[in-house]
Amino acid sequence: MVAHVSRTPLARLLLGGALLAFASACRSLPSADGAGASSVSTPVAPSTQGQEIVVCGQRYPIGAPVVLWTDPGGYDGYATERHFLDRPEPQGAPAPGTLRFTPGRVSRDAERRTLFPPQGTDLAALQEVVDQFVLHYDVCGSSQRCFQILHDHRGLSVHFLLDVDGTLYQTVDLREQCWHATKANARSIGVEIAHIGGRPPRAAQEMESWYVRDEVGLRLQFPAWVGDGGVRTPGFVGRPARDYRIEDRIQGGEQWMYDYTPEQYETLVCLSAALCDLFPRMACDVPRDAQGRVRTTVLSDEEFAAFGGILGHHHVQANKVDPGVAFDWEPFLRAVRAARAGQP
Repeated sequence: MVAHVSRTPLARLLLGGALLAFASACRSLPSADGAGASSVSTPVAPSTQGQEIVVCGQRYPIGAPVVLWTDPGGYDGYATERHFLDRPEPQGAPAPGTLRFTPGRVSRDAERRTLFPPQGTDLAALQEVVDQFVLHYDVCGSSQRCFQILHDHRGLSVHFLLDVDGTLYQTVDLREQCWHATKANARSIGVEIAHIGGRPPRAAQEMESWYVRDEVGLRLQFPAWVGDGGVRTPGFVGRPARDYRIEDRIQGGEQWMYDYTPEQYETLVCLSAALCDLFPRMACDVPRDAQGRVRTTVLSDEEFAAFGGILGHHHVQANKVDPGVAFDWEPFLRAVRAARAGQP
């Protein structure tokens, strides 16, 4: 495949048309629908709209496809048993009855102070705690595989899974403290974006095996052992937003990676706009360097403590590089701001 060195924006189709047009369809000022409070023992009723996320037991529309943990085909982060019981039990799996998250929100220090109570319903109180949205790639390639690894194998959790077709899975209420980004957990919401991830050039062969070229262009192709990946949209054909490999540096090292799908960007724009509206301390921006460019290195403890907004996992931990060099930050942020403003 032809390699391109690029930090250019999304393809013109996305920048000037599809992505920004889709942004105008996002519900940028979510409002409660009176679904009532939920808890671990009393889940919310199945969604009727299929475009709502749940915060403090209330539903908020975001204008993108959402599957809740209570919906058929959803991924239940509250479950204390394995989800995929038809598959061999992984070695070292969490013991039955084990939670994969912290109910409510607690401080990271030794005192473990309650920041937001379990089963709490006061959104205003949660708004004083949550001010970060952390973006990950899952290195699994599909949300189904991601939940299997996080929940069944590792005993970890994340609020959202974003599949290659743009389907967003919410696994727990956003009041819960998921285990996804170490020191950010207490104050953050996390999303795992389905993607095999980036690689240093010397290890790029596995990454390349997930992509093929056809008469249209570059296409995502799950390896045979993955099957259909559990993608919800029948017959979905996933194509990177940019039809070439991205090569750049992150955390001081070189990385090769292919872009996310347009469908993933579209849903992520709607979700990000809704979260920035719901959580006023969450700025619609990312950490930047002295020249105003999106930062490609980890934040210091002081910088991290002072920042509220959207982050890559690499901004939180020095040993992480996700969402990777192919994530097209500036067009994404412009679309989020347009969605919040209700602009076409």
